[in-house]
Amino acid sequence: MGKGGSLSEGVVKNIILSYTYVAIWIFLSFTVIIYNKYILDKKMYNWPFPISLTMIHMSFCSTLAFLLIKVLNFVEPVSMSRDTYLRSVVPIGALYSLSLWLSNSAYIYLSVSFIQMLKALMPVAVYSIGVLFKKEGFKSETMVNMLSISFGVAIAAYGEARFDVWGVVLQLGAVALEATRLVMIQILLASKGITLNPITSLYYVAPCCLAFLFVPWIVVEFPVLRDTSSFHFDYLVFGTNSFCAFALNLAVFLLVGKTSALTMNVAGVVKDWLLIAFSWSVIKDTVTPINLFGYGIAFLGVAYYNHAKLRALKAKEAQKSAQQSDEESGRLLEEKEGGRKNEPED
Repeated sequence: MGKGGSLSEGVVKNIILSYTYVAIWIFLSFTVIIYNKYILDKKMYNWPFPISLTMIHMSFCSTLAFLLIKVLNFVEPVSMSRDTYLRSVVPIGALYSLSLWLSNSAYIYLSVSFIQMLKALMPVAVYSIGVLFKKEGFKSETMVNMLSISFGVAIAAYGEARFDVWGVVLQLGAVALEATRLVMIQILLASKGITLNPITSLYYVAPCCLAFLFVPWIVVEFPVLRDTSSFHFDYLVFGTNSFCAFALNLAVFLLVGKTSALTMNVAGVVKDWLLIAFSWSVIKDTVTPINLFGYGIAFLGVAYYNHAKLRALKAKEAQKSAQQSDEESGRLLEEKEGGRKNEPED
């Protein structure tokens, strides 16, 4: 087979690998969400202890992250001083622990489908907090898009058959905290040239999460667990659930590393629709036409937001490439002129 045929095979292989990574991420993300819902929902496994579940996840993930980094050398650790850890990682760990606590708590009160619809507000929260901390510039066009997403989610909430005010408050709080965490990563880590992949992030952040969750766990859930004599730790359920949560982080590492963060955002939209369909068809959650209409509006807004981000990214890369080309041309011109000056005169 010729060179052109080999190139075609390589392209096809890369496409297949990319779709494989996307499929693995969607499957694991889907599994973790449904598994958490199954454990926490009072009508299913009936173990409504979101702080405990989050702490089990963090303990499992931090242990495996330690083994992958320190024992197996799967990824390189990030060089970080104690002062940087306390000033940058610890605040991010606090936000992450609270975000996970609230988002897992929401599964007790809300349907999986409605939670996915509320999560469509994430770009709105990230953009608003980014503008607040001056990491994003205010643009009228972007704000109109954010308002359209919010309007769509509001319609979806209006049509929700199992609307629970406390559950909505918990999920919106989780979205706000997660958006703040993402902005803080830019401010506290990225600005200092520190990049954490999902594995190193768990290695540094998971112990912080455990520490921050320990106090509310002692006050809120430990007394109930202590007095529940019938409870026995189910190693199969919690072990497989924690393993899925850790595998999801590995999948994020592979997906972003082999494709892009934008690909993950697009895959996330596909996953959300699959979860809504699963919630309606298998779990038998009620999904109303108004739900779908509102989420459809929000979906279009999120799709346009991702398109605008991709367009801006391409424009930035083109500008950078043109600047590098100009610099290279200038350097070659200077070398050429310098060579002419050094030529001997007749």
